[in-house]
Amino acid sequence: MQAAAILTGAALLLWPAIWNGYPLLYSDSGAFLSQLLDWFMVFDKPWIYGPILGLVSLELSLWLPAIAQCLLVSWLLWRVAAALQRATPQGHVVLCTVLAVATTAPWFASLLMADIFAPITVLGLYLITFGPARGRIGMILLTAFAIASHLAHLIVAGTVLAVILLLRPRATARAGAPLLLALAALLATNAVGHGKFGISPYGSVFMLARLTADGAVGDYLTAACPAAGYRMCAWVGRLPTVADDFMWDPDGPVWTQQGGPPALADEARTIVRATILAYPLRVASAMAANTAAQLVQLRLEEVLGHYALDETVGVRLRAHFPPAELTRFQASHQFADRLAGMAAPLQGLQSALVGLAALGTLAVLWRARRRDPRLAALALLILAGVLANAFATGALSGPHDRYQARIAWLLFLPPLLYASRRATTAGLERTSAS
Repeated sequence: MQAAAILTGAALLLWPAIWNGYPLLYSDSGAFLSQLLDWFMVFDKPWIYGPILGLVSLELSLWLPAIAQCLLVSWLLWRVAAALQRATPQGHVVLCTVLAVATTAPWFASLLMADIFAPITVLGLYLITFGPARGRIGMILLTAFAIASHLAHLIVAGTVLAVILLLRPRATARAGAPLLLALAALLATNAVGHGKFGISPYGSVFMLARLTADGAVGDYLTAACPAAGYRMCAWVGRLPTVADDFMWDPDGPVWTQQGGPPALADEARTIVRATILAYPLRVASAMAANTAAQLVQLRLEEVLGHYALDETVGVRLRAHFPPAELTRFQASHQFADRLAGMAAPLQGLQSALVGLAALGTLAVLWRARRRDPRLAALALLILAGVLANAFATGALSGPHDRYQARIAWLLFLPPLLYASRRATTAGLERTSAS
């Protein structure tokens, strides 16, 4: 019954891909595929998720990793409920049904991006701390992979670990193991692939783009140039005001200079440090504003469009997969740019319900703090993870709908699991009375 429930939950979470006719994709999905299929070290992505994506696909079909992701999420949800002594086959199917209909969970479980591993980071750390000892080594390895798959997950993990330190200090060592393993994996892959011994060799360019969009870099360069001798001095007075334009415009500051982001990284690091020292309160204020903006950006359009899919994913399918796989890809609603319109009716519902879920999680944290401390701990870790994700993405990169939508669905878990206990208790009381 347990296996059947987990399989059913996975099928429920896979419904957007089934509806689309193909797993959901983003332009970066092609870059992830290239990491293994073309042995290409993408400058802005850890060499972690992409190799596994290519490996699980078996160069046969991208349905295989999509199914694997949905199975993984369904299994983790079962493990969390089991740690709270709430795991029943019927309850699991109900939980996955609610998540599938009312939240963004199925859209990110069906999306071939590292995004789904942001919530997995939080759930994994919870299970390592409060779950059973059986299978803990495997959970540590899975959580380490989740943390390393995206640089923002390092901040999410660090924040959740700080809460664990307060709640259960004796568990900090085992809960911290995945973060240490993730850091080691990033250091090793960057040293081998980029020849740089660092966690994020070129991350300073993204931070430079963010501070430029917030205006602080422009003022710093105006004061420092031309004496500072930066290459960026040539852009004083005409810097882009949008971070994405700074990073990706072929006529912008990054790509018009020989070598692109890797060549700019050292100078970017110097300018970022000097800008923060020159305008600390201004930078902090902008970070806070961007974090707040990220918290409420939860729509899905960004991951439902067809922008550059053929030039990124299609190219890899033609080169490495059977012809039938390309046919399936091109027959999808997303490829024809129909998916966003089809999903539009769900957007308002999901945005409204996530606010109620946040209030529900706060209520559970308050009500369960004495009677059900493990559920209260789950609520607190989820709140910490959601806030940390908003900071890591909004403040350090820039607010985008996809960044917060990928993790906000965790807010539904505490109230749903609390309700399941109440329903079970009420059922037992009725049985006893009869």
